[in-house]
Amino acid sequence: MNKIINRQNKKIMRKKILGIPVDGVNFQQTLNEIEKLIKSGQSHQVATVNPEFIVAAQKNEKFKRVLNNSSLNTPDGRGIIWAMKFLHGIKLKERVTGIDLFWALSKLSEDRGYRIFMLGGEPGVAKKAAGRVKMIHPRAKICYTYPGSPKETKKIRRLINHTRPNILFVAWGSPKQEIWIRENLKKFRSPLTAIGVGGTFDFVAGVRVRAPRWMQKIGMEWLYRLFQEPKRFGRIWTAVIKFPIAVIKSKITKKFKR
Repeated sequence: MNKIINRQNKKIMRKKILGIPVDGVNFQQTLNEIEKLIKSGQSHQVATVNPEFIVAAQKNEKFKRVLNNSSLNTPDGRGIIWAMKFLHGIKLKERVTGIDLFWALSKLSEDRGYRIFMLGGEPGVAKKAAGRVKMIHPRAKICYTYPGSPKETKKIRRLINHTRPNILFVAWGSPKQEIWIRENLKKFRSPLTAIGVGGTFDFVAGVRVRAPRWMQKIGMEWLYRLFQEPKRFGRIWTAVIKFPIAVIKSKITKKFKR
């Protein structure tokens, strides 16, 4: 179901792409909304929706339910921006990615005192990433880092309950991280806002290098990552080929059903 959400005195349109809702937000609106979620006194989930999410959710009903029940779904990917315009006539000016949100919320932590818990990544990576954050935002409140896995859920819940973060970043990759967040979100003693951020800790820690800004701006970051990691070919094929074809088919099907 499409809906208009009145936030920050602006109307944000939520539209579905292949059955998955995406909020028509720019980057600043996203930050405004996340801060409202943090201040709400309740726990919330934010998902950075890219084409791979939407294709995966067509066959994964649990993942689909998660995305349909999250508090905010940002448009992460040029494919999402294209689909929003192609299907709904909504022109979005920018992507809202996990790594960009991570840095912006780290700055917000420094400015507002919000406490951050970094969960996931390979051993040592989250800690190294936290050190990088502290170099750039010395007063950011990184209350804990832990690699962990869903098999350690009880221990992780204890750590989160003890440290009481306002923001929880989970870097286990999709859809594992989003499903885990949904299953555990209401089990924490203190309210928090949780965001799945995939490989963000690797980029922040310098384990992997992000594409140059000019490639990000023209939507060619996927090509840079393919050169870095040829094993990503299947994921890139999904985002660049399968997703647009599915979107076009959905529009044609809808047109003929009228």
